[in-house]
Amino acid sequence: MNQEKGILLESGTNELEIVEFEVGSNHYGINVIKVKEIIQPLSVTPIPHSHPYMEGIIQLRGEVLPVIDMRKVLGIQGGEKHNQDKYIVSEFNQQRVVFHVDNVTQIHRISWNQIEKPSNMYQGTSSKVIGVIKKEDEMLLLLDFESIMAEINPDSGIRVEEVKKLGKRIRSAKKIVAAEDSPLLRKLLSDTLTEAGYDDVEFFENGKDALDYLTSLASSEERVEEKVNLIITDIEMPQMDGHHLTKKIKEDSRLSTIPVIIFSSLITEDLKHKGERVGAEDQVSKPEINELVLKIDKHIL
Repeated sequence: MNQEKGILLESGTNELEIVEFEVGSNHYGINVIKVKEIIQPLSVTPIPHSHPYMEGIIQLRGEVLPVIDMRKVLGIQGGEKHNQDKYIVSEFNQQRVVFHVDNVTQIHRISWNQIEKPSNMYQGTSSKVIGVIKKEDEMLLLLDFESIMAEINPDSGIRVEEVKKLGKRIRSAKKIVAAEDSPLLRKLLSDTLTEAGYDDVEFFENGKDALDYLTSLASSEERVEEKVNLIITDIEMPQMDGHHLTKKIKEDSRLSTIPVIIFSSLITEDLKHKGERVGAEDQVSKPEINELVLKIDKHIL
């Protein structure tokens, strides 16, 4: 899939493209930036004693890739394979993986402010839905693919024990604002930053809430830099994404001197230019938490 067309050439527009797919009777979405290609199902080799979500492995142009059964991930029982089944070949968190879905239908270009966060009634740390897109006749559910992969392979997620290798540090006087929509990743990020000595972290579920907080601080007479030392942001978030948040911060003279680090599964050599264009001081790919802490040390002290 071509990721360099249209709106995807622009940075900080708060827009994205979503690949819509079906599993059971529901419709779901995945950011097109995560999608390398969509192919017909191939012959799968099962792996004994693998995770229940794992269907097996395939060989695609000489590369061995894991195949994840999205019916099992989403707790949908039964269902036979049919001619519309598709494999979504994805890349994020520095890994390639294949998601087996019932069908791929179309691509939507939308704004992040069209994506509503899930209600607290059905959102929890184990929820796989991080956003709801309302359409005329249906709802499109945006899934947290990072937490799905962390559940299958914990080593692919943020690990607190990695930070312990950096040694003891005293950073409690430093204030950090962090924007991260995933409840699971907010908890992991909080634990790891506390372990690193940064225990004064204000978390927000999306870029809009973080920006509202920062601008409210900027309305006082005291300089914001004296209240907030650094900002960490994910890219994919309902209401306002991390690129748009960074752009807004750098365009505001009251906030522009605060360092911004983008911490996202979408940080690749091909996509780093987006963060550079909006003025981010640094970008770190999940789950490189050690690298994130070292970048914080660099900019905050």
